[in-house]
Amino acid sequence: MGLSTRPARRRGDARARRHPAWWAFWLHRVSGLLLAVFLPLHFWALGQALHGADALQGFLRWADQPLVHLAEWGLVSLLALHMTGGLRLLLIEFGPWSGLRKDWIAVSLGVALAAGMAYALALLG
Repeated sequence: MGLSTRPARRRGDARARRHPAWWAFWLHRVSGLLLAVFLPLHFWALGQALHGADALQGFLRWADQPLVHLAEWGLVSLLALHMTGGLRLLLIEFGPWSGLRKDWIAVSLGVALAAGMAYALALLG
């Protein structure tokens, strides 16, 4: 009678979600999932070489479209974000430091952004 089956929401939950470490966790998890979704397409593209040079050339011609280049930029940015976030986690886990280190979050995001921008500039050049 009036009892809810949902767990009670603690007051600290909303505050924790505003912390940069929570967002770093979320970005690392989502970038990993999106990279995993990309893997079957990547293996299919590599498999085109098994069907001969003509099949591979056809795929490479298709991949020269601007929308595919935009997707490649997104993929490189996701990979850089996931890699730098993983390095940050390894430093926290195996380093002699303790705490969440907001500076490391900022550095990992900055390096990922720089890698994405460098790739975008290479595409334009």
